[in-house]
Amino acid sequence: MTTSRYPLLYVPDAWDIMSLLELTAPGIDHRTATDGDTRTVWMLHPDGSWARATATGFLDSPTVHQGGPRRLWEELERIRHRLNREGGLPVYGARVQIDPDGALTLSRGGWTATL
Repeated sequence: MTTSRYPLLYVPDAWDIMSLLELTAPGIDHRTATDGDTRTVWMLHPDGSWARATATGFLDSPTVHQGGPRRLWEELERIRHRLNREGGLPVYGARVQIDPDGALTLSRGGWTATL
């Protein structure tokens, strides 16, 4: 169990964060629930990785539980750190290269992702 540095985020509500997270950890199923003032979000991946974050209050830091082979919430926090540090994410404005074999590579600065 950890406490997040940032307020609770339901990733599909933030297209820029969702876009980069989908490139770094494709296939995450995002879910959300509200019970009074308490909000919970889940991140579930087919490889068995999962994260659950719960917060009461709009700006409160959520309590995070996660398990499986990858720490999905830590992936999300790395993206949020980068967004706050650089003011944008590299997926926005990335160059695209398509290889003859169909591989697509996105790049901007020192960041790359190949699909």
